[in-house]
Amino acid sequence: MKIKVTQEKLSKALNNVSRIAIGKVTLPILNNVLIRVDNKKVSLVTTNLDMAIMDFLPVSSSEDGVVTVPAKLLAEFVSNLPKGENIEISSKDTKVDIKAGKYSSTINGTLADDFPELPEIEEKKAVVYKIGVDEFKASVGQVIIASSNDLTRPALTGVYFNTYDGKLAIAATDGYRLAEKIIIDKVESEVKAIVPSSSLQEVLRSISDDVEEVEISFNEDLVRFRLGEVEIISKLIDASYPDYQKLIPKDNEVKVTLDREELIRVTKLAALFARSVGGSIICETKTPDTFLVKSVANEFGENDSEIKTVVEKDGRVNFNSRFLIDALNSLESKEIEFEFSNRVSPTLLRNTKDKKYTHIVMPLNS
Repeated sequence: MKIKVTQEKLSKALNNVSRIAIGKVTLPILNNVLIRVDNKKVSLVTTNLDMAIMDFLPVSSSEDGVVTVPAKLLAEFVSNLPKGENIEISSKDTKVDIKAGKYSSTINGTLADDFPELPEIEEKKAVVYKIGVDEFKASVGQVIIASSNDLTRPALTGVYFNTYDGKLAIAATDGYRLAEKIIIDKVESEVKAIVPSSSLQEVLRSISDDVEEVEISFNEDLVRFRLGEVEIISKLIDASYPDYQKLIPKDNEVKVTLDREELIRVTKLAALFARSVGGSIICETKTPDTFLVKSVANEFGENDSEIKTVVEKDGRVNFNSRFLIDALNSLESKEIEFEFSNRVSPTLLRNTKDKKYTHIVMPLNS
């Protein structure tokens, strides 16, 4: 195997794929990156068995072959070489020679025979969607914050891609909050799939500035994200997702429109005084024109802030301040809709104009 490539291109590709090269004691080859040259097509591949990252590397010359090399070592060695250098990598059996100008090194590699077989998407059966990269990044960022870290409820540790009413939506919930974003208005194919949040985080990290579109392909148990020269394939979470749309309130008794930045500010102020009570703060409406945010009285004192707005009905609800701040930061418009019915029902937050994004926060017991 032999390739010739610039330092910048190789370093970028290695940094991309080496993030998931975390070997297990029983399978140390997962520390390695697979370098394959096949008919002038060069690919770098790593896997942790749940996910695989493949970066197709543009090279100036190559000779066919395959070998695996410790990913972190190779990535760190290449990143420390001078930019602009042309790097030659060649292998004979398991010895991998790296040369760049006056720099050279030999790394002990491993035969590729023991490298795990990579999962493949069945192209003919796959359900495929394409979305602009900016919309994809923003949408996933808005939703993924509501996913759970509780491994005893695996379905909630992912983001749910699902179609309804001819639209493709993504949703996540941890049982205390829920976020949904419609990412494509009109689709013909249907899908219901839970993508691990950890895989989506890797997708976001792998998007480079020159990528304009994300292609997402689903089959029965896999999802593939194509990002220019990078492909990420992940197992789907094998679980049933809750019928989250039943949690979204259709009509609320208390509805106010608030300046988002001002609400973030007063919520943060109240949160400073609520640290000793688990971050619990109170939101209260008082007719005809007052929205109150205050902390629960505690050893540090208390804080009350007012926002002037039109209020048609009095109401009160308690929140975890962090959840409310996360929700407000994920919204985008200058003014937002804040709706609730009582102290135990879900509270709904939306942008005033773009209704594609919905965030639900469950109140605390009061």
